[in-house]
Amino acid sequence: MVFLAINSLEMIMKPSIPLEKVFMDTDPEGILITNERGHIMYANNAYNSLTNVDWNKRIKSLESLLSRNQEAGEALYRLTNNLRVKKEGKEEFRLMHSLKNHSQNLGPHWYRLKARILPVSLHKEKALYAWRITDITSERKDQEKFFRELQNAIDYLDHSPVGFMSADHQGKILYINATLAEWIGIDLTTFTSRSISIGDITAGEGLSLIQAVQAEPDNQKTVTLDLDFRRIDNGHGLPVKLVHHVLASCDGKPGESRTVVVSRKNCDFNDPSGTIANMRFNRFFNNIPMAIASIDRKGRILRTNAPFLKLFPNAIKSDGTSNDIFSIVHKNEKSKIVAALNDANNQKSDIPAIDSPHPKDENRHFRFYINATLDRSTEAPEEHAILYTVEITEQKALEARMAQTQKLNAVGTLAGGIAHDFNNVLTAILLSSDHLLLQSRSSDASFADLMEIKHNANRAAILVRQLLAFSRKQTMCLVVLNLTEVISNLRMMIQKLISEPPQVKLHVDYERDLWDVKTDLSQFEQVLVNLCVNAHHAIMLKESGSLTIRTRNIPSTEIHSFNYSDLPKKDMVLVEVEDTGIGISSDIMEKIFEPFFTTKEVGKGTGLGLSVVYGIIRQSGGYILPESEVGKGTIFRIFLPRHVQEDVQLSTHSHDITIKPPEESADLTGNSAIVLLVEDEDSVRRGSKRMLETRGYTVHEACSGTDALKVMEELQGKVDIVVSDVVMPEMDGPTLLRELRKTYPNLKFIFISGYAEDAFSKNLVKDAKFSFLSKPFSLKQLATSVHELLQSDS
Repeated sequence: MVFLAINSLEMIMKPSIPLEKVFMDTDPEGILITNERGHIMYANNAYNSLTNVDWNKRIKSLESLLSRNQEAGEALYRLTNNLRVKKEGKEEFRLMHSLKNHSQNLGPHWYRLKARILPVSLHKEKALYAWRITDITSERKDQEKFFRELQNAIDYLDHSPVGFMSADHQGKILYINATLAEWIGIDLTTFTSRSISIGDITAGEGLSLIQAVQAEPDNQKTVTLDLDFRRIDNGHGLPVKLVHHVLASCDGKPGESRTVVVSRKNCDFNDPSGTIANMRFNRFFNNIPMAIASIDRKGRILRTNAPFLKLFPNAIKSDGTSNDIFSIVHKNEKSKIVAALNDANNQKSDIPAIDSPHPKDENRHFRFYINATLDRSTEAPEEHAILYTVEITEQKALEARMAQTQKLNAVGTLAGGIAHDFNNVLTAILLSSDHLLLQSRSSDASFADLMEIKHNANRAAILVRQLLAFSRKQTMCLVVLNLTEVISNLRMMIQKLISEPPQVKLHVDYERDLWDVKTDLSQFEQVLVNLCVNAHHAIMLKESGSLTIRTRNIPSTEIHSFNYSDLPKKDMVLVEVEDTGIGISSDIMEKIFEPFFTTKEVGKGTGLGLSVVYGIIRQSGGYILPESEVGKGTIFRIFLPRHVQEDVQLSTHSHDITIKPPEESADLTGNSAIVLLVEDEDSVRRGSKRMLETRGYTVHEACSGTDALKVMEELQGKVDIVVSDVVMPEMDGPTLLRELRKTYPNLKFIFISGYAEDAFSKNLVKDAKFSFLSKPFSLKQLATSVHELLQSDS
């Protein structure tokens, strides 16, 4: 059979090239060639030796050798099926005995079986398969030995008395041994590579120290650091010493790192060299919340703590050398640093602190304290000063906001005071003009002038109301509103306002189930229209664009996402008015809410538009915050507090105050009703008295609240109605109301004022009933208010 197989192979191969047969006969691996039906065509010497076949014995097929073992039989079956679909492959399997020596107990053996298709076309067989079988028992034993040694090494590393970890260039931990995992509370059964980073286990600013260790290109660097780790499970600290080794690629990019960690917890051994004391000082130095560095006489940075490196990563160069202090201060402040260094070198005390923006980011600000080193040690003779640094970016921003708020409040107080006095002047002018008009005919030469006086007085009254809106002292009629309905009702009007030319597109995006708010309807409409008109003007400067109005519910948990420190953490309703116009520059943005500031041409704007918007929103308890980018557009965000019906509380605006002009009655005669008129402004009091007397009222005057009490006592309470100013010296209107209602609980009362909120909030009795007439008012408005209240049942 051996010779038959060889002859068959010779028939397949070219007789003139016996080299192939010689090559296979000398191959150390067993080779078997079969046809697609499994008939043996050739077996080399190694195969015969491996299967214990002599020349006088029959060649053993793979099936006869392997089919009795399940694992080997399944491997042969898979390879055979793959060959039938022209797929080559290999399998490894384990036998309980050697194929060569069945009888000898040599222990289990491992074999590798490969199968491939021979590219032979000179034989009648359609396909020939080449099988290679190799005894890999010694190879497996070597692998098992290596794995055992590796496992022993890993076990030793895992349970060594020090911790070990490796991390990638981003600081993600690739490997951590069991010792370190136990120290920092990591469960190795759930740990996966890159699931945590060095920053997750480093306490305080220690990460800045680790990140500052950088090797030169295509090199490596090792440093020793004293800092604190933090347990993952409970956050407890662990003092450690690190031997940190980092690599760098040829282009200087950071590579992987390897770190040995020594725990410093419960170090009770003697410390004659002061090692523990130094370690404790280093931990304190690196965990103090202030950035500290030591500098030499020229300002070169010698040593830093972790917070300093966090603020100024460029303080240490990639080659490990230090920059100087001038690299971390703004160029405009370098002269002050030079002066401070000179003072430190001369060992002066009380060197003034220096505030400086970041040299590359002027939005960040720092305060530098330079203190001279008075007791220079022999260990560091080059240290001439200690540099303390605090970031004051938030402080500067807060100071700017406070200054802006104080400026707006000051202007608002001034505007409110002017408006109060001006309202009295306008009231006197309107009453006097009404008195003259009653005595004039339309044909009189002076009639037109009187009408012009009244017309301009009314225009001035509108201007005063705008001032009061900015100063947040106007009287508001607060009602519960759903802004979806309000905006929907205004949409048609806004569309008409911005429809010319048609290049401006209006988009409205409503939040479903929008929360209610409590504000003045007409004034909120004024706010929305004002913002939309301004947006339209900004878009027109770019010739085309879009205007978008959005509403959203903002839960208290999402307030922080807007990054506005002034916003309180409570539920808000957000209204956004966004345009794609030319935007607003930063210098103008700082002034847009100031009264009388306008970017329009002279004579084409009062400058009260956005200041009124600001006042209305703030008086409603809300906030308006603009953002803009030049060339891209502007967005105004209005935040109004959510109104919950169950939480209604009495506020300074919650009294039943009517501010709309009363409807005029056909018959406004007084029928001799007695009126007590209380007004500290002489011109307003005289004009009002004269007007009421012309209508048939009997009017008694009082110039203050205390004077009114005396008049009331003289009249023995025989007064039908009291008409009183709100803000007066000695005793204001609300106090007068409270005192009179004690004796005359049903006395009818009308307040007249330009603004009344401060007096109402301080002195008005809860649930007090009264009528209100806003200054300035005309003769008819005064007569109508008095007449209607007298005719009412309340």
